[in-house]
Amino acid sequence: MDTIKAAFFDIDGTLLSFATRRVPASAVRALEGMRKAGLKLFIASGRPPMYLGSLQEELDFRFDGYVLTNGQCCTGADGVPFYNRALPAASVPALLRWLDAHPEVVCAFCEADYVYDNRHSAAVDARCRAAGMGLPRHPVEDPARALTHATYQLNAYMPPALDGPFAAAVPGFKAVRWNDVFADIIPADGGKTEGMARMLARFGLRPSECIAFGDGGNDIEMLRYAGMGVAMGNAAPAVQAAADYVTASVDGDGIWKAAQHFGLLG
Repeated sequence: MDTIKAAFFDIDGTLLSFATRRVPASAVRALEGMRKAGLKLFIASGRPPMYLGSLQEELDFRFDGYVLTNGQCCTGADGVPFYNRALPAASVPALLRWLDAHPEVVCAFCEADYVYDNRHSAAVDARCRAAGMGLPRHPVEDPARALTHATYQLNAYMPPALDGPFAAAVPGFKAVRWNDVFADIIPADGGKTEGMARMLARFGLRPSECIAFGDGGNDIEMLRYAGMGVAMGNAAPAVQAAADYVTASVDGDGIWKAAQHFGLLG
């Protein structure tokens, strides 16, 4: 394995604890140690760019770059985008037809600086509460807005059984699933690895020179792409199976322990 020069981190369930909604102190120490050791540190998240300011406050650590909306937007440390890729506009009419045929699905449309929902649903709210998640509570807009506004990602609150039918009905889109409650919808050939590739190229680095940390289904490709993929102990079995190494859980000092294990703290 090449010398590790960069690290990519998912947020929820990786850096940020579901139990405390905070970054564990041990993870902060690990980030500080890796930075002192000369590593470039990046976020790789499904969160949209409009939340970058609050995200920086939430994490209380300034990273060298941010891969957002599952690779559809990349920014520098200053939050200024240097890469954006929208969902294919030609497939939006098929998306709208599919949503009309599935009134039980709540879908959040993520633009560069605005997020809206196509509808709200008591059933979706109940599934979110049961999973300990926040509710989709953006403004409700006519999803036909996507015909005239660039959309970078969708958050579709639907069961996994609908992933295949959705992809078949809406060409050019694919679902990458974080959990059973909702899926992130991105370009069929997109993903966190696309954003990682652009971030690494910006810094003159190779995939073999990076380590990636994740816990969700949308992290699997990222863990396989990195020279070293690390799954958190709280990750689903499929995510752990895709990783090169499984560390402790986010609440069990997993980031710190993996950084120690790989000698990334100088």
